Amino acid sequence: MVTLELDHVVKHYRGPGENVRAVDGVSLTVNKGEMVALHGPSGSGKTTLLLLIAALLKPERGVIRYQGREVSSLSEQDASEHLRRNIGFIYQNPHLMPRVSAVENASMKLLLGGVGMREACRQAASWLERVGLGDRLKHTPAELSGGERQRVAIARALVADPQLILADEPTGNLDSARSRHVVNLLHNIARETGASVLLVTHDADAAAGADRRCALRDGKLVEHTVRHQLQGAAPSELPSATGVTSTGTD
Repeated sequence: MVTLELDHVVKHYRGPGENVRAVDGVSLTVNKGEMVALHGPSGSGKTTLLLLIAALLKPERGVIRYQGREVSSLSEQDASEHLRRNIGFIYQNPHLMPRVSAVENASMKLLLGGVGMREACRQAASWLERVGLGDRLKHTPAELSGGERQRVAIARALVADPQLILADEPTGNLDSARSRHVVNLLHNIARETGASVLLVTHDADAAAGADRRCALRDGKLVEHTVRHQLQGAAPSELPSATGVTSTGTD
C-alpha cells in the first residue's frame, strides 16, 4: 500500500537575476512500513522536498498525495491539520520551547490534539525513555546537550504515532553510536507499526540503514538503491520500537 506519492513535483525559488530549481520534477513513492533515505549534498533540495510533503510549501507543478488524498493544494487550515494528525516531522533544528521541560516539550502534539496534560506527559515520558532520556524528563533545553535536545525533538515527533515520519537530518547532532541507534529505531517503527519514514541525511551510514536509498542532485532524483536489510547490524542489535534503552549524554 502506497502511503506517499509524488508525481513530477516542481518547486523553484526566484530572486533578482536567478532561478533556483530546488525541486525539479521529482517523482517518488513511499510504501506503508517502508523507510526511504534521501541523501545528497547541501543545497540539493532535500529539505524543500520535505516541506512540500508536509504541505508547509506548495509546489508550482506536480501532485503530492498522502494515502491517495492530494495534499499539494490544501488550504492553510487543512494543511495545518494534515501536519498535526498525519505527520511526525523531525526538524534539523529542534525548535524546543526554552523554559519548558523535556517531557512537556515532547508532549506538545498530544496537548494540541486535546489530550489531557497527565496522559500526554505519560506518553511523552515513554518516548523519551525510548530515545535514552528517561533521566532527563524534567530538564529544560538549557540543561540539555545539543544531542539531547535533538532526541527530545525526535520523541515529540513520534509521540502521536504518525503514519508518515519526515526526518530532516535527525542524527546531525549525534555521535555515531547515537546516530545508529536513532536510525535503527526509525526503521523498527516502520517495520512494527506500518508507519512510513522518509529520512533526509548526508550520512552514508544512516542512509545505508534504510530499505531504499535515493540520491538527490540539483533538485533531481538521480539514483535509487534497494536495501533488503540493515547493513552492518545483526538482528539482535536492532532496538524494538516498543522499548529502547540507552545511557549517557551527547
